[in-house]
Amino acid sequence: MLFHTISSGISPVTARLRMTRLAGALLLGAALATGPAHFAEARGAPESFADLAEQISPAVVNITTSSVVETATTEAPELPEGLQDFFDQFENGPGGPSGPRRSEALGSGFVISEDGYIVTNNHVIEGTDEIEVEFFSHKRLPAKLVGRDPKTDIALLKVESEEPLSFVNFGNSDLTRVGDWVMAMGNPLGQGFSVSAGIVSARGRELQGTYDDFIQTDAAINKGNSGGPLFNMDGQVIGVNTAILSPTGGSIGIGFSMASNVVSKVVDQLREFGETRRGWLGVRIQDVTPDVAEAMGLGEGTAGALVTDVPDGPAKDAGLMAGDVITGFNGQTIKDVHDLTRRVADAPIGEEVPLEIVREGKSETLQVKLGRREEAEAVEEAVAKPGADMPAEVELLGLTVQPISPEIAQQLNLPEDAEGLVVTKVDATSEAYTKGLREGDVITEAGQQKVATLKDLRDRVSEAKDAGRKSILLLIRREGDPRFVALSVE
Repeated sequence: MLFHTISSGISPVTARLRMTRLAGALLLGAALATGPAHFAEARGAPESFADLAEQISPAVVNITTSSVVETATTEAPELPEGLQDFFDQFENGPGGPSGPRRSEALGSGFVISEDGYIVTNNHVIEGTDEIEVEFFSHKRLPAKLVGRDPKTDIALLKVESEEPLSFVNFGNSDLTRVGDWVMAMGNPLGQGFSVSAGIVSARGRELQGTYDDFIQTDAAINKGNSGGPLFNMDGQVIGVNTAILSPTGGSIGIGFSMASNVVSKVVDQLREFGETRRGWLGVRIQDVTPDVAEAMGLGEGTAGALVTDVPDGPAKDAGLMAGDVITGFNGQTIKDVHDLTRRVADAPIGEEVPLEIVREGKSETLQVKLGRREEAEAVEEAVAKPGADMPAEVELLGLTVQPISPEIAQQLNLPEDAEGLVVTKVDATSEAYTKGLREGDVITEAGQQKVATLKDLRDRVSEAKDAGRKSILLLIRREGDPRFVALSVE
């Protein structure tokens, strides 16, 4: 199965550019969303969607984008399985035009204010130089880009109109329940305004984005629906159609819409600043799994985000340390990594917030002043992969390890004074292999204590056994990225 976004390309060039850019990741296509229920009691199936469709139609728009692209005369790139038939419908045959040409693509959107602010998907307008909006009345207006957020695939446009425009409001997507009726409207396959209805199939879906919170629906969504709204039965937008799960690029009843409670925050920032301004804590984290909790001596059912590394930044300034478990943020309980990431992103920049942690079995509260994520992000240099000709020293926990030497440090692109044990071999039948450990990984801690020698590791394993622990927690670094892994000592 492939994920597709759903802009509808008029031009073969646009279709190829958009598809190949995201091939192997979230491919261009469509998505649907689900609507929140505002009442505790269940609602029966509506007798008709006609009144609702008539109410919201004036605020839904078709979006046409245009850009100048270079057509290639070389052989087309290999396409992911399931996409070739789509491209065959649009591809120029032998002897087709080459050189610069203008291409167009279609998408959907919706008006959120009478003065002309319009929400759509970022992939609908990305890389374009002209944007035109068509209203339900067939009126057409040029639009300018106010701001965009690739992380949530949201963009904000603005049109100038001599008269106030019809608009729709965001609803509270957190009130959405599985089984609620929803209605989608957009421009599928360039056919113009079209309505489809269905129910919310699931909530809280994650595809591959850091801030994903998708509503899954079975309402029919196809290419060209990208950026269109998903409504609840009160006519409120509770999602923005973004992607579908499909082997062919067409709707099979599994669509995804970014939840309105995520979208509305992004839109507010784009409207005010022209860009996003997310909070930044400055830690690397992973989920607290049952085996990690046991290895750390935490209580059964402990949830939160386990800190694996604390580089320079707000968290380090606040005193956070690797091995701490973040259980609360700004007065709200943290369930997992995704939960913490979203809450930090939504928190105010430059203000102190309380951070509840568990350190060595004891609860503490730290005060942290958040930075801005956009300013902190930087592209990390790739780390060369280690060679495979390193001699083995000792076998333990299904691993063959040896201390880091200056030669190994250079080979792994580590600091000259780096300490730890490098993994030179992993038993393919071992628990360590099953949990993802591989040659070239570096063990820097065991049992939440630093290890620099083989004796250090043996001692930590013995201590875990003597304490009656079933497993030991290792801190592993791979190409600079740290994570905790719990391995059985029995």
